[in-house]
Amino acid sequence: MKRKICFMLVFIMLLSSISLNAFGQELDEEKFNTDVDFMKNVIGFVLKQYQYEVDQEDVMNGLYDGFFSVLDDYSVYYTPDEYESLLTNTAGEFVGIGVQISDVSGQIVVVTPLPNSPAIEAGIKAGDIIKYVNDKDITGLAGAEAANTLIKGKDGTNVKIGIVRDGKNLSFDLIRRKIVTSTVEGKIIDDNVGYLKVTEFSDNTVQLVKKELTVFDENNVKKIVIDLRNNGGGLLDAAVDMLNLFVTEGPVVYIDYATGTEDIFSSGLKEQKYEIALLINGGSASATEIFAGAVKYKGEGVIIGTQSFGKGIVQSLYNLKDGSGVKFTTAEYFSVNKTPVHKIGITPDIVIENPTIDLTKYPEFSKEDKPNLGDVNLDVLSAEMILKTLGYKVNEPDGVYDNNSFKQIKKFQSDNNLYAHGTIDITTQNMLYTALTTHASSNIKDLQLQTAINALKQRIK
Repeated sequence: MKRKICFMLVFIMLLSSISLNAFGQELDEEKFNTDVDFMKNVIGFVLKQYQYEVDQEDVMNGLYDGFFSVLDDYSVYYTPDEYESLLTNTAGEFVGIGVQISDVSGQIVVVTPLPNSPAIEAGIKAGDIIKYVNDKDITGLAGAEAANTLIKGKDGTNVKIGIVRDGKNLSFDLIRRKIVTSTVEGKIIDDNVGYLKVTEFSDNTVQLVKKELTVFDENNVKKIVIDLRNNGGGLLDAAVDMLNLFVTEGPVVYIDYATGTEDIFSSGLKEQKYEIALLINGGSASATEIFAGAVKYKGEGVIIGTQSFGKGIVQSLYNLKDGSGVKFTTAEYFSVNKTPVHKIGITPDIVIENPTIDLTKYPEFSKEDKPNLGDVNLDVLSAEMILKTLGYKVNEPDGVYDNNSFKQIKKFQSDNNLYAHGTIDITTQNMLYTALTTHASSNIKDLQLQTAINALKQRIK
């Protein structure tokens, strides 16, 4: 028997003391109430004729999602579970594959693959569309956080991610692990050049950066490469505070609100202490673009890499009394001299791509077969190709599990603390792919970093 549903449109009662015309845009209250009554009648009519039972919570979530879908790609309604997951994600660490994602017109798009994550090691890129999670099509799933819930999981568990990139379907078998999202790394590299990697602008970012700068000062470091690649943003205040360490006084960002007001954030630094080069790419977004834009348009550093993401809008997050939450766009920001950023991004002064290993050329493991000596199939071919890439002494890969390949698989198993039985079982398949992605991420020359170092060496202040 169909469940009778009493429709109370909570979304117009969240803040009962605030009228419909209290915000940046006004609604025709009489027409709005008429429309709401009509919608209730339509829903009631449909449910009386509908074949199956419908849960009231699902209906309400659908109404919320429908409303937020007419705003923009970054405005989202979160169920209580999704909101809790969101707060966990922003706490600094979580278990998953390591991507920041956004719901863009019903598609789950990678904004940034996080550093030292399974995603970036596998070759997932900013702009990739996540279409499948464990063969489940998540296209049209309401909200990026809902998809994120599917992607996350327990440490050490497998997840299959289906990607669409430039019209091509790609598949990645990943193993979830703990991801630390808020880190600052500092070291001294070639010819006393400082290297500072910032992966997110969070509450403690500036404190951590100052700690690294103290070490640089003790070693008389005057030139610094600031690596903001795959930094998806974070807190506006943190980005502005960090700019106060590197660029001279004057406005660095303008925030124009829907209410018609404007905030101007400035640097108070009297004189530049360091010569800086910034590294950015397609995963550099939001607060990162505030930082990069100020450096570029004030002419106080050189930008190297590829075009940034182009997210120049500000969202505000609100917790609702039932444990759910809403996030919606409340402002747009502009860089120095009111230069727009949204849907444009920051163009590097020196555009250069880093080389990559194409992981898609390796056949995907079936995760069903467990090839033994004498077998002929694609799992054997993939294992042989990976072993060859890793430097094992296999013959030209042909998919035939001969004695030589068997011997090299046993050696690989022994090298990786697996039982050396020679069967290409699921555990061995997973370890082969992990070894391949680790090799791919650690054996590629960082041309962008080297270009930044050279630019600083050649720069005359």
